[in-house]
Amino acid sequence: MSTDRDVRDWLRRRGADRIAHPGGTLYAHLCRVGERLAVLGCGSEVQAAGLTHAAYGTDGFDLALLDRADRAVLRDLVGPGAEELVHLYGACDRSRSWRTLAETGQVVDRFTGQVRTPAPDRLRALVDLSIVNELDVIEQDPGIGERHGAYFRDLFASWAPLASARVIDDARRVLGS
Repeated sequence: MSTDRDVRDWLRRRGADRIAHPGGTLYAHLCRVGERLAVLGCGSEVQAAGLTHAAYGTDGFDLALLDRADRAVLRDLVGPGAEELVHLYGACDRSRSWRTLAETGQVVDRFTGQVRTPAPDRLRALVDLSIVNELDVIEQDPGIGERHGAYFRDLFASWAPLASARVIDDARRVLGS
Protein backbone atom coordinates (compact mmCIF):
# COMPACT_ATOMS: atom_id res chain seq x y z
CA MET A 1 0.00 0.00 0.00
CA SER A 2 1.26 3.47 -0.88
CA THR A 3 1.54 6.65 1.12
CA ASP A 4 -0.85 9.57 0.77
CA ARG A 5 1.82 11.38 -1.24
CA ASP A 6 2.13 8.40 -3.63
CA VAL A 7 -1.65 8.35 -4.12
CA ARG A 8 -1.73 12.09 -4.83
CA ASP A 9 1.13 11.71 -7.31
CA TRP A 10 -0.75 8.88 -9.02
CA LEU A 11 -3.90 11.03 -9.27
CA ARG A 12 -1.89 13.82 -10.92
CA ARG A 13 -0.27 11.34 -13.34
CA ARG A 14 -3.78 10.17 -14.25
CA GLY A 15 -4.71 13.79 -15.05
CA ALA A 16 -7.06 14.49 -12.15
CA ASP A 17 -5.46 17.92 -11.72
CA ARG A 18 -6.52 18.83 -15.28
CA ILE A 19 -10.16 17.70 -15.08
CA ALA A 20 -12.70 20.42 -14.30
CA HIS A 21 -14.92 19.85 -11.27
CA PRO A 22 -16.91 22.14 -8.96
CA GLY A 23 -14.36 24.03 -6.89
CA GLY A 24 -11.59 23.78 -9.48
CA THR A 25 -10.32 20.35 -10.46
CA LEU A 26 -11.19 16.75 -9.76
CA TYR A 27 -7.87 16.45 -7.95
CA ALA A 28 -8.76 19.30 -5.57
CA HIS A 29 -12.18 17.72 -4.94
CA LEU A 30 -10.69 14.29 -4.23
CA CYS A 31 -8.18 15.82 -1.81
CA ARG A 32 -10.90 17.79 -0.01
CA VAL A 33 -13.08 14.68 0.35
CA GLY A 34 -10.23 12.57 1.74
CA GLU A 35 -9.20 15.34 4.15
CA ARG A 36 -12.78 15.96 5.31
CA LEU A 37 -13.28 12.27 6.03
CA ALA A 38 -10.16 12.45 8.22
CA VAL A 39 -11.43 15.52 10.09
CA LEU A 40 -14.75 13.74 10.67
CA GLY A 41 -12.98 10.78 12.26
CA CYS A 42 -13.32 8.21 9.50
CA GLY A 43 -10.61 5.57 9.36
CA SER A 44 -7.61 5.54 7.05
CA GLU A 45 -9.23 3.04 4.68
CA VAL A 46 -12.26 5.32 4.18
CA GLN A 47 -9.94 8.33 3.82
CA ALA A 48 -7.96 6.52 1.08
CA ALA A 49 -11.22 5.65 -0.65
CA GLY A 50 -12.29 9.27 -0.39
CA LEU A 51 -9.06 10.39 -2.01
CA THR A 52 -9.59 8.00 -4.95
CA HIS A 53 -13.38 7.65 -5.01
CA ALA A 54 -13.74 8.68 -8.65
CA ALA A 55 -11.09 6.30 -10.01
CA TYR A 56 -13.69 4.21 -11.87
CA GLY A 57 -16.05 7.11 -12.51
CA THR A 58 -19.29 7.49 -10.61
CA ASP A 59 -22.98 7.65 -11.36
CA GLY A 60 -22.68 11.43 -11.01
CA PHE A 61 -19.29 11.89 -12.73
CA ASP A 62 -18.73 9.31 -15.43
CA LEU A 63 -15.14 10.11 -16.31
CA ALA A 64 -12.87 7.30 -15.12
CA LEU A 65 -9.19 7.62 -14.20
CA LEU A 66 -8.71 3.86 -14.35
CA ASP A 67 -10.48 1.06 -16.18
CA ARG A 68 -12.35 -1.32 -13.87
CA ALA A 69 -10.46 -4.19 -15.48
CA ASP A 70 -7.32 -2.78 -13.85
CA ARG A 71 -8.58 -2.91 -10.27
CA ALA A 72 -5.29 -4.44 -9.08
CA VAL A 73 -3.55 -1.12 -9.81
CA LEU A 74 -5.76 0.75 -7.34
CA ARG A 75 -5.75 -2.18 -4.89
CA ASP A 76 -1.94 -2.07 -4.78
CA LEU A 77 -2.03 1.70 -4.33
CA VAL A 78 -4.63 2.08 -1.55
CA GLY A 79 -5.16 -1.44 -0.22
CA PRO A 80 -7.91 -3.99 -0.82
CA GLY A 81 -10.48 -2.54 1.57
CA ALA A 82 -10.22 0.99 0.20
CA GLU A 83 -10.29 -0.27 -3.38
CA GLU A 84 -13.40 -2.34 -2.69
CA LEU A 85 -15.10 0.77 -1.29
CA VAL A 86 -14.07 2.83 -4.34
CA HIS A 87 -15.49 0.13 -6.60
CA LEU A 88 -18.73 -0.07 -4.62
CA TYR A 89 -19.05 3.72 -4.67
CA GLY A 90 -18.36 3.94 -8.40
CA ALA A 91 -20.71 1.08 -9.18
CA CYS A 92 -23.63 2.42 -7.13
CA ASP A 93 -26.65 3.18 -9.31
CA ARG A 94 -27.87 6.16 -7.33
CA SER A 95 -31.36 6.35 -8.82
CA ARG A 96 -31.99 2.70 -7.96
CA SER A 97 -30.16 2.58 -4.62
CA TRP A 98 -30.09 5.83 -2.68
CA ARG A 99 -33.76 6.35 -1.76
CA THR A 100 -34.19 2.85 -0.34
CA LEU A 101 -30.67 2.31 1.00
CA ALA A 102 -31.60 2.82 4.66
CA GLU A 103 -34.47 0.33 4.41
CA THR A 104 -32.86 -2.35 2.27
CA GLY A 105 -29.12 -1.95 2.77
CA GLN A 106 -28.82 -2.85 -0.90
CA VAL A 107 -26.81 -1.25 -3.68
CA VAL A 108 -27.69 -1.80 -7.33
CA ASP A 109 -24.51 -2.09 -9.39
CA ARG A 110 -24.78 0.23 -12.41
CA PHE A 111 -22.19 -1.81 -14.30
CA THR A 112 -23.76 -5.26 -13.89
CA GLY A 113 -27.32 -4.63 -12.66
CA GLN A 114 -26.67 -6.98 -9.74
CA VAL A 115 -27.90 -6.14 -6.26
CA ARG A 116 -25.25 -6.14 -3.55
CA THR A 117 -25.82 -6.10 0.21
CA PRO A 118 -22.65 -4.74 1.82
CA ALA A 119 -21.79 -5.67 5.40
CA PRO A 120 -22.83 -2.99 7.92
CA ASP A 121 -19.33 -1.50 8.22
CA ARG A 122 -19.00 -1.30 4.41
CA LEU A 123 -22.45 0.27 4.17
CA ARG A 124 -21.47 2.88 6.77
CA ALA A 125 -18.28 3.66 4.84
CA LEU A 126 -20.25 3.97 1.59
CA VAL A 127 -22.79 6.30 3.18
CA ASP A 128 -20.12 8.43 4.87
CA LEU A 129 -18.20 8.75 1.60
CA SER A 130 -21.37 9.56 -0.36
CA ILE A 131 -22.44 12.26 2.09
CA VAL A 132 -19.01 13.88 2.31
CA ASN A 133 -18.69 13.86 -1.48
CA GLU A 134 -22.02 15.64 -1.93
CA LEU A 135 -21.28 18.14 0.83
CA ASP A 136 -18.07 19.15 -0.90
CA VAL A 137 -19.84 19.59 -4.25
CA ILE A 138 -22.59 21.66 -2.60
CA GLU A 139 -20.07 23.88 -0.82
CA GLN A 140 -18.12 24.42 -4.03
CA ASP A 141 -21.24 25.14 -6.12
CA PRO A 142 -23.93 26.72 -3.91
CA GLY A 143 -26.38 26.56 -6.81
CA ILE A 144 -26.50 22.80 -6.39
CA GLY A 145 -27.45 23.27 -2.76
CA GLU A 146 -30.14 25.76 -3.73
CA ARG A 147 -31.61 23.39 -6.32
CA HIS A 148 -31.18 20.09 -4.47
CA GLY A 149 -30.77 20.96 -0.79
CA ALA A 150 -34.19 19.62 0.24
CA TYR A 151 -33.51 16.33 -1.53
CA PHE A 152 -30.15 15.90 0.22
CA ARG A 153 -31.54 16.93 3.63
CA ASP A 154 -34.25 14.25 3.33
CA LEU A 155 -31.89 11.63 1.93
CA PHE A 156 -29.18 12.18 4.53
CA ALA A 157 -31.77 12.20 7.33
CA SER A 158 -32.93 8.77 6.13
CA TRP A 159 -29.30 7.61 6.13
CA ALA A 160 -28.60 8.89 9.66
CA PRO A 161 -28.91 5.40 11.25
CA LEU A 162 -26.29 4.11 8.80
CA ALA A 163 -23.84 7.02 8.89
CA SER A 164 -21.22 8.12 11.37
CA ALA A 165 -22.60 10.68 13.81
CA ARG A 166 -19.97 13.29 12.94
CA VAL A 167 -20.73 12.97 9.22
CA ILE A 168 -24.45 13.47 9.86
CA ASP A 169 -23.70 16.45 12.10
CA ASP A 170 -21.61 17.96 9.30
CA ALA A 171 -24.43 17.38 6.80
CA ARG A 172 -26.86 19.16 9.11
CA ARG A 173 -24.41 22.04 9.50
CA VAL A 174 -23.97 22.44 5.74
CA LEU A 175 -27.57 21.83 4.69
CA GLY A 176 -29.46 23.03 7.74
CA SER A 177 -31.64 20.67 9.75
